[in-house]
Amino acid sequence: MSRNKKIILIVFTFIAICGIVICVQAYSNLKKSVKKHYQKVQFNSIQAGIELFNNENNGYPPSEALDPNGQPYCGAMKLCEAMMGRDMLGFHPDSVFRADGMDATNTRQLYPVNPQTDNTNARIGPILQDETANAYRLLDIYGSGNTGSFNRNDFVLCDEYPKKRHSGKKIGMPILYYKADTSHTEHDVNNPDNPKNIYNYKDNHTLLSLGIPWKPNKKHPLFTNPRIFYEMTKDRNVSTASKPNREDSFILISAGKDGLYGTADDICNFEWKYRE
Repeated sequence: MSRNKKIILIVFTFIAICGIVICVQAYSNLKKSVKKHYQKVQFNSIQAGIELFNNENNGYPPSEALDPNGQPYCGAMKLCEAMMGRDMLGFHPDSVFRADGMDATNTRQLYPVNPQTDNTNARIGPILQDETANAYRLLDIYGSGNTGSFNRNDFVLCDEYPKKRHSGKKIGMPILYYKADTSHTEHDVNNPDNPKNIYNYKDNHTLLSLGIPWKPNKKHPLFTNPRIFYEMTKDRNVSTASKPNREDSFILISAGKDGLYGTADDICNFEWKYRE
């Protein structure tokens, strides 16, 4: 083969490799864009569901880390109960979001194992469709022995980035839900524990402590450094004071493709830019 032909062959080979690299990168970017679109569609459905709940119950679902009796029952779990009920048969209007499903008087189980017809008729919803809700038990996500202080049979809504779990099911990470406390006025990025903060990072902190199902020794940045929560939720369009996005309603957070909360690919129900 002549020298010129070798040069031409090398050039064409280089061009072909560059073309393949560009196509692979373009395909990868397209997949990311499609997944992000699906996640935002899910958020839109959940947001509509929360607004419907608000209209029916004169308020958004609570998101505190504990239930009225001081038992662990975090924001993500309360969101799922509000949208689907504790048994996926709809929300009972007498619920006070207790971890055990009892009513405020502790005399009636609102989500019995075998609900009677009159019980299910009293329910609201389920507000979300099953395919939109992506509702799974904690044991399906983390494993039966890795759910910490939570009831392993509690449900949460999961995002659109599924990974294969020990059970063989492909499941996303829980969607974090935080309700604004409109009686408060602060958004202190330097002091996450400021009692006047409109949003409380602790609402889902115990859930974050369960870690990453497929990397048990790795911690979520949002868990190890709660300041990230206030940085990512800060409204950058307000320059006169530190204010959160959606200061009078609620925040939703997906861990994104990497499954880690508090990283650049997290998706929220508002636009934000990652900051170290």
